[in-house]
Amino acid sequence: MPRYLIELTHGDEYAACVKALAAIERSGSHFVTHAEWGCNDGAHACWLIAELDSRNDALQMVPVEFRQDARIVELNKFTREQIASKIVELNE
Repeated sequence: MPRYLIELTHGDEYAACVKALAAIERSGSHFVTHAEWGCNDGAHACWLIAELDSRNDALQMVPVEFRQDARIVELNKFTREQIASKIVELNE
């Protein structure tokens, strides 16, 4: 099953942080218990990695008010062999 990184950003004002937290809380979604937040370090966003069937399923997890600007990234890993092969391709 594909894994997706879901990123939601918001403004750096205190009120924007509270609004984002409230939206997540209202959504009752997986975000409440699994999201990682960067606000305390000045990175006003939250991130969640989830295994889902599709990019659309990932987007549906996002509270409506954040969907337009949400960033959804399908994640993958490379084996050492794949990395070596790509390096060889680049040098050809």
